[in-house]
Amino acid sequence: MIASRRLLAAAAGLLLAPVLVACGTDGTGVKGYVTGTGSISQVSPSDRKPIGTIEGETLDGKQLRLASYAAGRPAVVNTWGSWCAPCRKEAPVLVAAQRRLGEDVAFLGINIRDSGAQDQAKAFERRFEVPYPSLYDPTGRSLLRTPGRTASVSIPSTLVIDSKGRLAATVVGAVPTARTLAELVQDAG
Repeated sequence: MIASRRLLAAAAGLLLAPVLVACGTDGTGVKGYVTGTGSISQVSPSDRKPIGTIEGETLDGKQLRLASYAAGRPAVVNTWGSWCAPCRKEAPVLVAAQRRLGEDVAFLGINIRDSGAQDQAKAFERRFEVPYPSLYDPTGRSLLRTPGRTASVSIPSTLVIDSKGRLAATVVGAVPTARTLAELVQDAG
């Protein structure tokens, strides 16, 4: 009888494990996204396609269009949420990469799924001293204009765009190091 209770308890634990993981302490499970593994994909120059239009209102209330903002420079576009634990871990890496690459590369954040919480997004940027602008896009609408080229369900995700506005690389999940991102940008050209 005791052995069968233990077996029943173990089986219940296995059934509940996915639910508990989806409702993790970092709050990510309730937002309806998948945490990426940090997998990196690069696109050869001959296979690159235009990224599409990414534009919207920044957290500061200004209109920004990536094509104008980047203006012939490579760009790094990162999707993030203030509630996302991997995003908090990744933020210092992105800031270090931006400082390392300087003004020759346009960095843009896209704050998604922080609906009604713009103040939290601004606090996130202040906490991590993010020096580049972020679009406030709680629905992820700006990424819908780039079908098949982004992992909008996985947060964080990073796009590396070459100086011609074409997708050169993606990182699905947190960028592992500033050096990795810098190398992806340099390879993008």
